[in-house]
Amino acid sequence: MIKQTVFPLSILLVFFFHCITTLGQPAAAPAQPANAPVQPAKAPVQPATPPVVQPAKAPAPVQSAKVPPIQKGVPDVTKILGKAGGFSVFIRLLKSTGVSDQLYGQLNNSNNGFTIFAPTDAAFSSLKPGTINSLSDLQKTQLVQFHILNTVVTLSNFQTLSNPVPTEAGDTTAGEFPLTVTTAGNQVNISTILVNTTLGGTVYSDNQLDIYQVDQVLLPVDIFSPKPKHKAPASAPTLSKPKSTDNDDDADADTDTPSVAAKVDASGAVTASLNRHGILVSLGVAVIASLSRRDLMA
Repeated sequence: MIKQTVFPLSILLVFFFHCITTLGQPAAAPAQPANAPVQPAKAPVQPATPPVVQPAKAPAPVQSAKVPPIQKGVPDVTKILGKAGGFSVFIRLLKSTGVSDQLYGQLNNSNNGFTIFAPTDAAFSSLKPGTINSLSDLQKTQLVQFHILNTVVTLSNFQTLSNPVPTEAGDTTAGEFPLTVTTAGNQVNISTILVNTTLGGTVYSDNQLDIYQVDQVLLPVDIFSPKPKHKAPASAPTLSKPKSTDNDDDADADTDTPSVAAKVDASGAVTASLNRHGILVSLGVAVIASLSRRDLMA
């Protein structure tokens, strides 16, 4: 009887214990939601980092300022003419005389400007054969410099130039390498006394350099017709020929073209000689006649 009563009681205790254990577990569940608010607290930290990275890339425009070096903007005369075409002879003279290097150096290291009259290959072909090759190195340099003005002259400013216009070849105040520039409307005329030509098209133009085409080579008087005023003394000996009759050396020099005075003097000398011989003959005849009379009287 006792055993039958204990067994059901034990089952009841186990069930009761199980129920108590089960009811005790939900008490720990509310602890988990307490951790949830910790995660949203980290979200504001992430937006704070992007602004720090972006300002670090801001100095990029500094690199673009170094891209165009100043030297790349310096005009090279020979390259400009070579690209234009038709100026091979003038390019060769610019290089052989060293004028091209001088121009590049001055354009690169100073604020100087230049105006160049560039003759075409056809202009050089129109010269007599050997004209350029017969010049000395100095004369070739002066010829190239004669085509260069030490200032920038635009098409609209040629009328403001004062003649004679100075060139790189010499000082016009001393009468060397005169160059005259005149304008008539839109036409620009250039004169060197030996050559008269008009300005052709514009080959190149900027604030440092102007290059214009010319269809004739500008021949300076100082090279191709030096000292024209001193040629007159060369004919002076012809003025002194009449005085050569008193000098045997001068007479020999003028035998091919005797002067009128020389002919007159010569004819006078012959007449005088004949007169002398006539007097001597008459005296001889008189002496012989007198001697023959004495012989007859004796």
